[in-house]
Amino acid sequence: MAVSVYDAKDCTVTVDGVFITGFGEDMISGEKEEDLFDPSVGAQGDTVAAVTNNTLGTITLSVQVTSPQKGYLMGLANRRDPFPLWCINKALNERIGGTMAKLRTFPDMSRGASPEDMEFAFTVFDYVCESTE
Repeated sequence: MAVSVYDAKDCTVTVDGVFITGFGEDMISGEKEEDLFDPSVGAQGDTVAAVTNNTLGTITLSVQVTSPQKGYLMGLANRRDPFPLWCINKALNERIGGTMAKLRTFPDMSRGASPEDMEFAFTVFDYVCESTE
């Protein structure tokens, strides 16, 4: 019987070469905007799988309000040119991201008895989700 261990500390995130730290509870999420193909079935049962050429994806980073890179992430809203964004977990041999990303909007801010994590959503124009093996 094999026993594996997941450790959130094995995840690294770089945004334009800057390592991001101080993640919130949800840490990282990523998804492709559309399916890889669009199936179609004709009246007589013939099927066609049309390849989807949309390479857009979304990566959301959840950081605590005390993250040392919070100001840096907020400043990315002023960037007009895309930048690389990579989320890598070497222990799981996986990587998501791309070479062209932009911050979609400012995160929601909620402050009360305790501050809530801030979620930074990025559009990645050449999104990949791949094994690094």
